[in-house]
This record gives sequence, C-alpha cells and structure tokens, in this order.
Amino acid sequence: MERRSFLKTTLFASAGAYLTGPMPGTPPLSLDARAPGVPLHHFWSNCTGAGRANEGLRASWLEHLRLVHDRCGFRYCRFHGLFHDDMFVYREVNGQPAYNWQYIDDLFDRLLDIGVRPFVALNFMPAALASTSNTTFWWKAHTSPPKDYTLWGGLVGAFTAHCVDRYGLDEVRTWYFEVWNEPDLHGFWDGTRSQYFELYKVSVQAIKAVDPHLRVGGPATSNFVPDGRFDGEREDPSKDLTLTTPDINALSWHGVWIRDFLAYCGQEGLPVDFVSTHPYPTDWALDPETKKSAGRVRAAGATRQDLEWLKETIAQSPYPHASIHLTEWSSSPSSRDPTHDSLQAAAFILRANLDCIGLADSLSYWTFTDVFEEAGAGNSIFHGGFGLINYQGIVKPSFHAYRMLHNLGDELLHREEGLVLTRRGHRVVALLYHYPQEVKDVVSGSVEGELHMGTPRPFAMRIAGVPPGAAFDVETLDADHGFAWPAWRAMGSPEPPNREQTKQLKRAAFATKVEQVRADGSGYLNWSKTLTPWNCVLIKQK
Repeated sequence: MERRSFLKTTLFASAGAYLTGPMPGTPPLSLDARAPGVPLHHFWSNCTGAGRANEGLRASWLEHLRLVHDRCGFRYCRFHGLFHDDMFVYREVNGQPAYNWQYIDDLFDRLLDIGVRPFVALNFMPAALASTSNTTFWWKAHTSPPKDYTLWGGLVGAFTAHCVDRYGLDEVRTWYFEVWNEPDLHGFWDGTRSQYFELYKVSVQAIKAVDPHLRVGGPATSNFVPDGRFDGEREDPSKDLTLTTPDINALSWHGVWIRDFLAYCGQEGLPVDFVSTHPYPTDWALDPETKKSAGRVRAAGATRQDLEWLKETIAQSPYPHASIHLTEWSSSPSSRDPTHDSLQAAAFILRANLDCIGLADSLSYWTFTDVFEEAGAGNSIFHGGFGLINYQGIVKPSFHAYRMLHNLGDELLHREEGLVLTRRGHRVVALLYHYPQEVKDVVSGSVEGELHMGTPRPFAMRIAGVPPGAAFDVETLDADHGFAWPAWRAMGSPEPPNREQTKQLKRAAFATKVEQVRADGSGYLNWSKTLTPWNCVLIKQK
C-alpha cells in the first residue's frame, strides 16, 4: 500500500561475475531424498495484491494476473476500491439506495475464469454514503465512516447476497471478506478506532446474515510499531519512537489494534474467522516538532519476528483458531522504491517466506503488477513499482522468486539459512539464495551499493537416495540472467522502449540460466557452487 514515497531513487548496476566451484575445504551438506518430511504449505502463493478494482478491467492487468497464476500459483487476489465510485456500485434515488453490480460481476467473472478467487476487501466508501469529503490517492478514494451505518450494512449485505446468487454458496464460502484497509492510518480512515470497530460489527453481521459460514476478518491494520502511538482512538505522533531511537531493532514491536480488536469482538460476541494486518518491515514516524515524516527499515528478520508475535497473540485471544492472513507485504510500502525492480528483492522474498514457514496462512505480496495508480502512473518503465511485472509486461527478479517458491514440493526435508530441500512425490526440489551477512537490514536505499555489497558464499550438497543417473535442472537467477534492467541500460535506457526493444527486454527478463546435472551411478547428487550476493538457484529433479 502506497503511504509515502520515502526511498531515494538511485541508479543500480549488475552484480559482477558468477563464480563456480566451492571455496577450498568446504564440507558438503549431507542430505537424503528418502528422509521423512513434514507437510509444507505454500502460504506464499495463497494470495497476491493489486491496486484497485477498476484496474482489473484492463487487458494488461488481466494478462499479468494470468501469468502469475500460471507460473507463481497465486490462488486469490486482493485489491482496493471495490465500492469506489468508478465501480458504480452505489447511489441514492429519492433517498433510497440503488445498487449496480455490473462492474463487479465483470471483474469477478474474469478472475474466476483465470482460476483466481477474490479476497474481498470491503472499501472504500461510496461518495453518496460518505460522511466527510476526505479522500486519498489521485483517484479520490473516500476514506470517511458512513453517514449511516444501517445503509452501509445494507450495501454489504446486498453485495454478499448478490455474490451468492451469482456464483453459488459453495463458491463464495471459499472467499474471504476483509473489512476496510489500514483504518489506523488517518489517510485511509477518517474516523476513530471505535468507529472502525462499529464498521466491522455492522459488516460481519450483514455478511453472516446471508450465510454464517462465510469467512470475515480484520482489522487490516498497517505495519507493526515499537510504541504507543496507536493506543488511543487516533494516532498520537508524540509517542513515536522511531525517529528518536538510534537502534530501532532493539525496540519491542507489536501489531496495531490487534489485541484491542480481538478483545472488542470477544466482548460483543462477533465472529472473527481470520486476523489480517500488514507487516511491512519498515516504519514511518512523524516528527511532532517539524511535522515531517521519515522512514526507517528494520532488520532483515523483522517479518518473522512480527509473525511470531501475531501467532502468539492470537493463540492467547478469544479466537485461538482464527487463521492468519497478512494481506499486504513487501520490502517497503513505497511504490517508488528502486529495490523492487532489482535482484535484491528476489533474495529478500525467498529469505522472508522461508523464514516464516508455519507462521501464517498467507503472506500476500503487494503487488503482482505495476498497473497500479495510487500515486499516479510511474515515470519510468523501471520506477520502483510494487509489481512482480512492470507496466510493459517485463517480469522482475521478484517474479522469479515466487515462481521458484511455487516449484517447491509439498514435503519439507531440510531447512537452514539460504537453503531448503523439499520433495514433490518422488522428486526432490532444492532452493538456495544468498542474502549476504553484510546486509543486516531489509533491502532498501542505494541499489547499486547493495548489489556490490557482501562476499561470495560457497554451497556444497550431497543428496543421497535419488535414482542413479537422475537428471536435475539447475536454474540460476543472477545479475546476468533473468534480470532485465542491465539489458535496458545497455539499450540506452529508452523511455519508453519501442515494440522491438520491449520484446527483447521480455526475453531477457525470462532468460534465467538453466543447466542440467545428473546423479552418479550410486544415487548421489553432488552439487556445489559459490554464489555472489543476491543470487537465487532452483534445483529440480526432472
């Protein structure tokens, strides 16, 4: 979710040579393909995000969604603006509500035809139902509480009933209904915490009145914080610690409104089928004296720390069996962060998701496409947009990270920093990445500096129990393979590239390096490489 654009746009270059062969004396890691495994849930591919509903009616948006569904396995898609005026859902005629579902039907039909279900985010407020004139984004999303909560409940109930009528109860029971987006931030909710809790109450009652088995959750709050700025009805910037603490990683971070939300729902007897929040590993704080804000990034392992806190908090709440859906997540909440377009994003995605195995039901990447307009259109084909795919359809290294994760098996055999071994049926799949130890924090800032930061890391594996002579594909994502930015720079950075140049960049973006290796005659796969920082490798038995 675009909050503020806080990372300076910098130029970045390729990461240097790919080194072969382990460091001398590196002992191989002994693994066994026949070892007992534990179930591995691909929570990383459960859901992905997009900007707003109306963008989903565009051909390129739909093409990109089909690509990430087919290659990365995403099963749900969440987006804002379902009730925004450009979807023409709500108006009042002679003082009475009038509903129009045609645009939503068009969008949902196309999603389902692709094989993706909607993760329904109930926002923003139709202008005719808004109690204030405050808006956000260039497309003027109304952020106010409803002028009449009964009318809001009527809208939510009528929409839900229409979905059941059109798509069938069995189908809609597989969906998720999330109430609003980041209501703790004044820019997204022009109301108090209590007013949001009332919104949740009215919404969940309206949905459950249609069918009690439909899944509803919240509070969809923003990133974790280390202080009490959100303890009251509205944010209190005077309590910010982020700008005044030298080492923010020494602070104790917690989710916003989570405990209060669960306590309120428990007291009111309201259902909570899932808990949602947005654990971006960054924080923005507002200096109460200068009234200026600044962003700071956290340690590279912050996502795991946040999810551990969340899982424990839910276990101790009145809703210990609620599922956990992190409905927005990325390395930063800026749609002008150059790292999103670069190699570092892929290694960060692999590290964070593999670190968080077992802690969530979904960690939804924000977003799958640069067809995204919260801050307006990007001013460059590589402008640091959130997407796994840029506006022209050129995939980024982050796309390959999710594609590699999707290729993992459904049994986990071994996991350690930088390496995971899995099994799919009788075939093994390994995934390796090099997130250099020299980079202590989440990737951000000077992309060029990070790409050249860190020392190579040797990997050596000996996997027993594979068929003698079995073939394996070894796919490498690095600065020279599967990364289109250097090819664009070599063209002279055309803005925009012409049609032929765009085709060349698309080919370069998909051109990861693929080699084949074989197990020996005794059923051992011996493999070793020394990876430069940010490289990612998928080893897949054929």
